[in-house]
Order: sequence, then structure tokens, then C-alpha cells
Amino acid sequence: MAASSKRVQRAAVVTQSSSADVEEPLVLLRACAETHRVELTEPNVGGDDGAPDVDLAIALGGDGTMLAALRQFLGTTVPVVGINFGRIGFLTTIPGTDLAEGIARVFAGDFRVGELATIEADLDGVRHAAVNDIVATSSTPGRMISLGSALADEDLGETPCDGLICCTPCGSTAYNLSNGGPVMMRGLAAMAITYVAPHSLHARPLVVPSGLRLSIVNRTPEVMVAVLVDGHRVGELASGEKLAVDVGAKRALLALLPNVTFFSRYREVFLSDSSP
Repeated sequence: MAASSKRVQRAAVVTQSSSADVEEPLVLLRACAETHRVELTEPNVGGDDGAPDVDLAIALGGDGTMLAALRQFLGTTVPVVGINFGRIGFLTTIPGTDLAEGIARVFAGDFRVGELATIEADLDGVRHAAVNDIVATSSTPGRMISLGSALADEDLGETPCDGLICCTPCGSTAYNLSNGGPVMMRGLAAMAITYVAPHSLHARPLVVPSGLRLSIVNRTPEVMVAVLVDGHRVGELASGEKLAVDVGAKRALLALLPNVTFFSRYREVFLSDSSP
């Protein structure tokens, strides 16, 4: 991760508009920004010349808000820092109770920036970038599907299952983890492939590096397969239709306080006695 010593002058604030939990924190954030002479603005990825018009994006909320902010500034030079007002907040760096102290450090430039790899789905010739994961699942609740797969044109066979998760290292601690998939450290240019409830004793999660394209084919007669990108439905596969997934070229930028590391957050969230 690269250290930042540049003082923040202009920052965008990203919140979940339906959440009342961040109303008071937003008032406090605005007061802190005024004290430190930082201009707060609504998210705007590009100015008149197409370049980002803020130094930083601040996400107030949990991992869902962080994910929305990372997607919004994907491929730009704007890092996203998270202040946790959610349930887990694995991607955040500042606890909600430490908002004033933590954001003061950030405004002064006391933070590090790391790159997050993305993955991309190629569906009907349209590319969809994901910061977390790409999921192929049954369009009919309760119906099992059968998925064929190949890596770099090498056939991996056909697996009956409830779905298939392709995730980034960032997304490996989300849906992938809950289905027994591997945790990958941030910074890796790789993706994990994990089946959801496979009807097989031999289907195991797999981690593949950049450069190996995964092809997924719907082998289920009369059942459509939905394709979800970071939780948003982007299309369907009819029987015989294909989806391709590989590590993407775009990068998201995550800002963290210097004392907050991947392993410290992993320990706090997943290994502590108070873990959910």
C-alpha cells in the first residue's frame, strides 16, 4: 500500500439514502470538515474534463455503502475511506464511534491507499466489472441448476448446484466465505471460484490467477440462470448460453489508516469472540 501525505481539500460523501443511522454522523462529519477546511460535496466521478474533482470519497455506512462507493469511483484516482455504521464493515477503517478522531487523521493525509483487483463478466458482448463478486444462480427459487465450466478452454466438467460464485480477493470474505470458499488477501490479481451447494463430493473451491478466463455454460433444460454482478442482476443465461469471467483491468482504491491492516480487520471481524 502507498502512503499518502497529501492534505485532503475536497471530498465526496457517499451514504445509503434510506438509512437514518447516519443522519447524526453526517452532521458531525460536516462539522469536522469545516474545522479542517475540507469542502464536502456529493459524489461526482468526473469534472468538465473527465478527471475526478475530489481528493477522496468518504463512505458512511457498512460494507454495502463501501461497495457502492468503490464501484462509483472504479478506475479513477479517487480512494475510498469507510466509516463503519453497518453490522460488519470489513472494508471500513474507522469505527463510527471514532469518527471525529479518525477523519481528522484522514483529512491531514495520514492514510494509506491500496489497489483492489476487480473481475469482469462478458455477457452477450457487454463487459460488467465487479468489485466483490459475480454469481450465476437459478432464476427459479428452489430449482437446482447444472453448470458446465472451462478454464482457458480446458473443460472442467458439469456440476449440479444452486449456483457458482466468482469473487475478487475483496469479495472473498462475503458470499464466497459463507459458502466455504477461501479467503484471499487483498492485493492479489486473482479470483476464487466456489460452488453454492454442489450436488457432488468432488466440487471444491479453486483460486485462479489473472489471465485464465472462466467459461460458464447453463446446461439446465428449461431453467434460466440469473447473472448477478455485485448483487445486481445484469442478465440471464438460457439453456446452452455462456458467460465468461476473468480478472479485470480496472482497479478500485481503498484508503485505510496506517494502523489498520487486512489481518487486523480479519482478526477483529472473523476471529474475535464478538464475531457475528
